[in-house]
Formats: sequence, C-alpha cells, structure tokens
Amino acid sequence: MPVLLTTAYFPPIEYFAVMARDMGVSKNSFWGTPDDIIPSSVYIEACENYQKQSYRNRCHFYADNGRQTLSFPIVHTNGSHNNIPVRDVRIDYSVDWVTRHERAIVSAYRTSAYFDYYCDELFAILDSRPERLFDLNMRILEFFIEKTGLAVNLHETEDFCPPGTGIYGEDFREKIHPKRRNTILAGLKLEKPYFQVFAGKYGFIPNLSIMDLLFNEGPDSIVYLKNL
Repeated sequence: MPVLLTTAYFPPIEYFAVMARDMGVSKNSFWGTPDDIIPSSVYIEACENYQKQSYRNRCHFYADNGRQTLSFPIVHTNGSHNNIPVRDVRIDYSVDWVTRHERAIVSAYRTSAYFDYYCDELFAILDSRPERLFDLNMRILEFFIEKTGLAVNLHETEDFCPPGTGIYGEDFREKIHPKRRNTILAGLKLEKPYFQVFAGKYGFIPNLSIMDLLFNEGPDSIVYLKNL
C-alpha cells in the first residue's frame, strides 16, 4: 500500500521504516538481487502549507552531550510563516547555519564506522544551498534512500488531500512529528538497538535522524530497517 509523508530535513528512522515496510522481493528470490526487489510506493506531500516546529526543517541527532536538535530558519513572508505553500518556502541563509550544522555533524559522527564514506557527498548537498526548503529536503531524502539501499518509487502529490481521504495511501503526515508520540517503530518491531557512538555514556537513543543509523551501520542499514 502506498504511504504519504511530509517533506522532512534529515528525517527520523521511523520515516524510513515506513518507506521500507512494503518493499519486498519476488517469490523464490534471494534478498538483495536488484532485479527481484519490489519497491515501495511513497508520496511526499507537496501541496500543503508549511508548518513550523515539525520535521520539515529540523532533525534530532546523537552528540557527545546526548540527544540534540538541528534546525534551520526560513524566510518569512510579510513577517509570517503562515499559509505559505511548502513548495514556496525559501531558506534563510542570512546566518551561516550550514557551517554550524556540518560542524555539529562532524563532531557527533566523525568516529562512527561509516562517516567518511558518506560525509563528502552529503555535505555537498548542504553546500549547494538550494533556495527552497522542499528542494533541499528532496535531495537529502534521495541521498538517504540510495545509501540505505531502499527501493522506493518516489512521487510528489499533485493536490492537497485532507487527512482521512486515503487518496495517496496510508497517511503518516500527522503521525510522524517531533512533538507527538506514536507506535510506528513498535508496530514494525523496530524498537531494537544498533551501535551508537555515545551509547556508553547515555545508552541507546531510538528514532534519531536516519543519518545516525547510516553513519553507524552503513550498508547494514537496510537490514535494520527491514528487520532481517
């Protein structure tokens, strides 16, 4: 069944777990044979109005002082962020948040097993400084889909549909939110630990940005997301 998600900046693991849920392999095939993989179908909400204090412009990561947040500012039209179509939201680069984010990510993950494999390509996306939030998030999303090994048919919505209509599949737009609890990972049996750099200090922290999983698990990220 297709799933519907909001745009997100360095999305959380549950976001990718939802995308991986219906990804499978053809009958009598071995996992990992590209021609036999059945991709999941994912729609990204492209017709909503921007909502603040959401994953649309923030993420959570594991630093040496525990769970931390990265967020970036947007350009407010007429002093307001309300009623701005998400495709039209422009990113505010008047402060150098890109450098601040990159330094924070380096500090948190430079000793992780796979950071050096992915950081240059990932930082190149940030350094390109796309004008609009939606474009930046889509490039980041496509990067993590590729590097985690997910097979996804990715689409953008063509019209806004209120919650409950089901036109674009199962709707996770309101469920995946930094300020709301849900049972997504529990339902997928993904409440399980993987290696984290600072787990010895603070223990395992679940549902951080997908970069936490990728930098620590690398190609095995797909094994975690599919619970293989």
